[in-house]
Amino acid sequence: MNTDNDINTIELATDMTIAWLSNPNTRAGAEDASSFLLSMKDALDKQQAPEAGVETDTADLPQPAVSVRKSLASKDHLISMIDGKPYKTLRRHLSTHGMTPEEYRTRYGLKPDYPMVAESYSEQRRAMAHKIGLGRKPAEAAPVDAPEVAETSAPAKPRRGRKAADA
Repeated sequence: MNTDNDINTIELATDMTIAWLSNPNTRAGAEDASSFLLSMKDALDKQQAPEAGVETDTADLPQPAVSVRKSLASKDHLISMIDGKPYKTLRRHLSTHGMTPEEYRTRYGLKPDYPMVAESYSEQRRAMAHKIGLGRKPAEAAPVDAPEVAETSAPAKPRRGRKAADA
């Protein structure tokens, strides 16, 4: 049962094998070439095969360790849907799993405004920032009519060494 699709798959697999063998960095024997050709044909067949079912999309999503409501239940921490453990901030936890906050939200079907930092921790950071002066507008410049205050500094000490002696 050779169709045009089968012939194209065989031709593509053959072309890929020829390209692989023509690479000067490839050191392969006859048995390696045949196994590579078979693996390329299998890969191309899988890629061209029609999807078995559409229902697999919902099965691909991983099951969260906790519900969304439970993950946001406490103001002191957020519970990770990956492992079910509490964290004050999820960013570092997600980076250890190779994810960004956007990927995390997409993976578990969360809204775009799902928080990455616990509410109480955010308030602590906010209070600390206000205490050290972050978020304030810079002070206005002194008026032009105001006299400038001269700096009172000690006269410079004479330099020691060769350059001082030359001067």
